[in-house]
Amino acid sequence: MANRRLSMRKIREILRLKWEVGLSARQIARSLSISHSTVLDMLRRFECSGLSWPLPNIDDAELEAKLYPPKG
Repeated sequence: MANRRLSMRKIREILRLKWEVGLSARQIARSLSISHSTVLDMLRRFECSGLSWPLPNIDDAELEAKLYPPKG
């Protein structure tokens, strides 16, 4: 079965916990009840997206497009 994408709310919370609170990936995973590898993947996607924290005023669709660019 294919992995489902996280909700944008949870993605924004991962980023907030990392950059505002300073939690480790394992601490974030525990606090959000998701896997450590999922947190690491999201942080890698964020770094590759060219975005910075704090996030600019973008909506969820724009954030998703930056984090999940089309393949090819």
